[in-house]
Amino acid sequence: MKIAFASTDNIHVNDHFGWCKCFYLYELQEDSFVFLKALESPNEIAEEGDKLAYKIECLEDANILCASHIGPRASLMVKGSGIFVLKSEKENERIDTLLNTLLTLKNSNPPLWMQRFLHAASPHNHS
Repeated sequence: MKIAFASTDNIHVNDHFGWCKCFYLYELQEDSFVFLKALESPNEIAEEGDKLAYKIECLEDANILCASHIGPRASLMVKGSGIFVLKSEKENERIDTLLNTLLTLKNSNPPLWMQRFLHAASPHNHS
């Protein structure tokens, strides 16, 4: 399961989805998480719909997007592309704290939205 964080420093969730110039992609593994890569999204696009489509394209194969802020239209478009939207609860929430919370959730009682991604990533799934 891969999570993209909207961040200016790869430490805190502190960026607005639509304004984010770089998303940081992590993968939850069995009992840990690993940083995969930075997903650059530097282009300035004036038209809102085109800008949001571009930002979603930059997320590549992320299953979850975590941002400090995301507008209603953007949230609908991200969800429509099959990516689950998580809005950080606190200002400047630490990425590692969120990853540990998601890891605990995954290994204890994952909610339905998470089970969908876990099932899709399962080696027994041949679809």
